[in-house]
Amino acid sequence: MRAAGRSVRARLRDRIAASDPGLLRLTAGLRTVGAIALTLAVLSLLRADVHVLVAGAMAAMVATFAIREKQPAAQAVTLALGLPVALASVSLGAVLNARLFVGDVFFVVLIFCAVYGRRFGDRGTALGLIGFQIYFLSLFVGATASTLPALCGALAVAFCSSALMRFAVVPATPTGVLLRLRLAFRARLAQLVAAQVELLDAPADEMDKALEAVREGTARLHETAMMIQGRLEEGTPDESAARLVQRRIADAEIAAERLGLLLLTARTAERADTLTLHLPGAPAPSVAGPELPDEAGATLRRDLQALHALVLRAGSGDTGTGLAHVRNRLLGYRDEENLPPASAAVQDVFRGIGESARAVLGLRIALDGPQDESDDSPATARSREELDAEDAAIDGGGEEASPEEQTGLRRPTTRAAVQVAVGSSLAIVGGELLSTQRWYWAVLTCWIVFLNTASTGEILVKGYRRLLGTVFGVVAGIVLAGLVGRHTWTAFALVLVLIFAMFYTAPLSYTLMSFFVTAMLGLLYTLLHTYSLDVLVLRIEETALGAACGVVAAALVLPVQTDRRTNELLGTVLERLAEVTEAAVGQLSGGPADELLDKARDLDQALADLRAATQPLIHPVTPLRTRRHTARYVVALLETCAYHARTLAATAELLPTHPSIAADPRLRGAAGRTVRNIGVIAARVADDHTGAQVETGPSIASLLGSDAGTPRYGRITDRVLRHLERLDEAVVGLARPLGVPVAAPKG
Repeated sequence: MRAAGRSVRARLRDRIAASDPGLLRLTAGLRTVGAIALTLAVLSLLRADVHVLVAGAMAAMVATFAIREKQPAAQAVTLALGLPVALASVSLGAVLNARLFVGDVFFVVLIFCAVYGRRFGDRGTALGLIGFQIYFLSLFVGATASTLPALCGALAVAFCSSALMRFAVVPATPTGVLLRLRLAFRARLAQLVAAQVELLDAPADEMDKALEAVREGTARLHETAMMIQGRLEEGTPDESAARLVQRRIADAEIAAERLGLLLLTARTAERADTLTLHLPGAPAPSVAGPELPDEAGATLRRDLQALHALVLRAGSGDTGTGLAHVRNRLLGYRDEENLPPASAAVQDVFRGIGESARAVLGLRIALDGPQDESDDSPATARSREELDAEDAAIDGGGEEASPEEQTGLRRPTTRAAVQVAVGSSLAIVGGELLSTQRWYWAVLTCWIVFLNTASTGEILVKGYRRLLGTVFGVVAGIVLAGLVGRHTWTAFALVLVLIFAMFYTAPLSYTLMSFFVTAMLGLLYTLLHTYSLDVLVLRIEETALGAACGVVAAALVLPVQTDRRTNELLGTVLERLAEVTEAAVGQLSGGPADELLDKARDLDQALADLRAATQPLIHPVTPLRTRRHTARYVVALLETCAYHARTLAATAELLPTHPSIAADPRLRGAAGRTVRNIGVIAARVADDHTGAQVETGPSIASLLGSDAGTPRYGRITDRVLRHLERLDEAVVGLARPLGVPVAAPKG
């Protein structure tokens, strides 16, 4: 019974960890709600009136979500600096509220400074956000000189409550966050393997559904790997430990993605394209038959389920003989003599299972330390020796070159500050025409649509989502306000629930977040006794106006068109792809060692930036369907290229420690065409008038040639050759949707 209870708790823990990697959303929600609740409790004991309670609640929320630094010491400094900024902001708001023109001019200057402050990093961003939001708070509660002392006291209580929740009640150290992200990676890896089991068993008419689950699991695993990459330096004790974890995470991700591709190939009538795992909505290849042969299928199903159990139990501290037996059997598939009799495609799946088991073993050693080796089989012992040799070869990397910083109006923070200042000026004028009392809602919307956006298209989509969430939030606010009536503490309790939902859903859906914000504001208006249907309708009008002002400012003042933004990021991705490919092939050809892990991480980050920037192009409201499909296809092709480049980089790093992988000087010449083609595409993206063409020709394998009496590809492994072939094909495929001419094969 106890074992069953532990199993249920473990499954629940894994499910939560997978749905919220690092528990970052849960932590943000609990901190914010806790800070608000504590502030309300203290202020109620001091018998503050409802206006001060609302101000304290809003200040606690701002003081909590504005701080984004990862190190606790840096967070404490920013929070300490934030209080005097907040006090100055609310004081100026109270003094200038009654002075229409002067107050408006100051508000625009404050907005400019707040956005410009982003150039100074997380601290500048936080202090600017606090200054703006607290000034807005003074407008919302109608601060005056007579209420200023009480409001300042409420701000002090709010900041102290936020500090108490952040550092004592719900602490989150970089080490702790990284640990939870590791658990999330394991949980998502287990979910991906479970989806692969479903793919194995899926009938022909359900293959598309099963493939979509594998595709989603692959993307979610990569997302978690990227989150871990971003927190390694702060969350690990030294650089070598960070690089070791980085390597093992990359190994596990590559092995899991390759296993899915091999499994799909085994189920279908022809070789599955890697693009199938990255292009949303791509149909599954035709199925060879209803299922795999009975004996091979049963064995494969058993071992995939065993791999799933191995992943789950790797983080549970279980070191029993049962786990060792499963691990030994799966690692045995790395030896040809242990492969069961089956077709070549099915045997490849067994090899993939063996490599995945090795990756899980390496991940467990890197994260949990040395393990009991008493029950190891010869295959497991050999895998441990390989991992130990790799660990010893990993050392610190060199310093990264800092990118050239732009100056003047070309600097993104300066341009954004000018744009939002112009947009806010328009919003003030238009907002006051709609309402002399609540014009500031238009300014708030204009400010918000500029946060974390870099192009006109991104601002347009964010404004649309903000307006959509506001409309539905108004409906919810009407219902909630009618239910609550004048029950103050019931309203505050619902406010806390809505705030938690707002923070928990913010990374998932901006529309949902806007919905919860607007519903919460309906309750706050009820508390301030200013609620009416007209007020909530005005909220929609001001939101629409603010979004429109933001779009107009972005389109007319120092505009950054979506095409220009995506082309710049596309060029960066291609540059990083060429760097990783050239460095990996150079090392595989016998060249000097390079920082391949860092280069692969830079490629992944550049691709993530491009994926985010293309959201306006692939949004459902986009009327240009052909353009939308092209953007999706290009991003999927780049993800395919990145997968093959990452795998080449990981293989190249094995050279010093694996006798089965030897350098082959012929590789450099064979892969030269691929690297040149990447450069041609990048040049065409930067300049449409470039006349260069993408080259095609013989396969990579034929370019290598063969020596009499040697194995088929000389001294390089088949895997390296396959990835070079697929990368070359994907790069040529990338040229067509981007309008780059492809030269006819010579000869």
